[in-house]
Amino acid sequence: MALIYDIAALLVGTAIVIGLIPYAIKLTGRLCGAQIRSKTRQRRELLVQRADQDERFDGESSHGEGKATTASSKSSDDGWESITPGIKTPVHSDTSYAGVIGFFHPFCNAGGGGERVLFAAILATQQRFPKALCVVYTGDHEATKEQILANARNRFNIDIKPARVTFLYLSTREYVLPGTWPHFTLLGQSLGSILLAWDAFTLLAPDIFIDTMGYAFVLATCKWLFPSVPTGAYVHYPTISTDMLSSLHDEIGSQGLNAGLGKGLKGKAKQFYWELFAKLYSRVGGSVDVVMTNSSWTQNHVSQLWGPARKRRGKKHDIIVVFPPVAVGELEAKIAVDTQSEKKRTRDLLYIAQFRPEKMHGVIIDAFSAFLKSYKQTSDQEPKPKLILVGSVRDDHDEKRVYKLRLQAQEIKDRVQFVVNAKWPQILDFLRSSSVGVNGMWNEHFGIGVVEYQAAGLISVVNDSGGPKADIVVDIDGKSTGTLQASRRTVDIADLIAGFHASTVEQFSAAFAKALELSPEDALAMRLRARQSATRFSEEVFRDAWLEQLDHLVALAPLQKKVA
Repeated sequence: MALIYDIAALLVGTAIVIGLIPYAIKLTGRLCGAQIRSKTRQRRELLVQRADQDERFDGESSHGEGKATTASSKSSDDGWESITPGIKTPVHSDTSYAGVIGFFHPFCNAGGGGERVLFAAILATQQRFPKALCVVYTGDHEATKEQILANARNRFNIDIKPARVTFLYLSTREYVLPGTWPHFTLLGQSLGSILLAWDAFTLLAPDIFIDTMGYAFVLATCKWLFPSVPTGAYVHYPTISTDMLSSLHDEIGSQGLNAGLGKGLKGKAKQFYWELFAKLYSRVGGSVDVVMTNSSWTQNHVSQLWGPARKRRGKKHDIIVVFPPVAVGELEAKIAVDTQSEKKRTRDLLYIAQFRPEKMHGVIIDAFSAFLKSYKQTSDQEPKPKLILVGSVRDDHDEKRVYKLRLQAQEIKDRVQFVVNAKWPQILDFLRSSSVGVNGMWNEHFGIGVVEYQAAGLISVVNDSGGPKADIVVDIDGKSTGTLQASRRTVDIADLIAGFHASTVEQFSAAFAKALELSPEDALAMRLRARQSATRFSEEVFRDAWLEQLDHLVALAPLQKKVA
């Protein structure tokens, strides 16, 4: 009998211990967070003091240069308006909030669409809360603050107020690189992001924390350390999705990098691993207070994965779509779309995309090569179309990828042009002179480049998936505005607003031909419809949507420091 009592006591004790483990984990996180906040307080005070000093210095310099010498000088809103092309409506500023708003973006100097979102978000944040300090956690050690802001200005034409933004440099970025985790890459990168989060928070504990790259585990780590800190996520692409899972068993219909790899024992193990990871990803995503996605495609997948967990945790803000900012206003102002501009356009095809494997540059090169073989010139004087590949290069891997693409295009090298790390004025020239804009990525989360094509009046040929299909190259108000009249129809427009959808090499090749076979009248009509469609993705639309969600985060912040 005594043995039975002992066993029962042991079981009860074990159950109590197991039941206390979650509370112990939470308590450990709070204690660590309190210690981190205490240790980083001095750095916080120094950064805020430096920001105040720099701001006063900038103000004195402006007065000395005669830029703001009277009480009737332009307001801060007018000043922002003057340096922000396309944004005409003034922003209501709130100088009462002076907290630290952290932006987690380890690759902030990469020059892609995600970086445009980051800097447009910082600009909008500065406009709303001019006394807040924006802190960017980055791993770009090779770039100074001045260089990063200059790149944002040159590449995106976004001019950040330097006094109220600072960059803290992470030392563990290699842990989120796929090359660090040759096996179990998704899990490895996610665990690595936790180490990177610890690196960030030990540099400075924020009052509001926003991830703009897609590191859900970083946001969960923030909640573990600082439960009262509001967290926000701008999700460009879910780390895992149902499309990824289904692609393992779809060799023909899917263009994903893992298409058809679900065969055999190894394939089943991969699917089991992915399904377990999806459950873990869903759990950590449930901790995020405010979630924004860049497209309806991303919203759908993130809602499936994070929605149930967020509902269980009582998160009151819905997952919403905040389309990325595109320089629509600037493009409309600098690029004409009319009968005169048509005479200056070449027949070139333009593809703006980072040189990454998922961008499917190889497919586009093969499709263009196939197109050239069947292309018929209307006259001897008319030059053959050229394919222009414009994109940023992040590291040695990207440079090697460009080298391999050059080798692939060797047979048509005189008709293919590679432009690496182009500045914004150069990109404007390409948008102004090209005729067709190309997007080759399968399940592109959004496609900022496609909107740039539309705003510049290019005819789009995009992958039949993701954001370009669902949000961008679509009908407007349910009208098939892309359909030509029957009496004038020379090609099948497939009821698209301003372009064509394609999936395979053959389809892309055929779409290139259709786009360039349009009559001058039909081509101009499509360009004008494209420009009209692009207004849905302007910088002003992004700014207003971003600030609405930022206001939610500020309202959730327990500490709102008042400025006298």
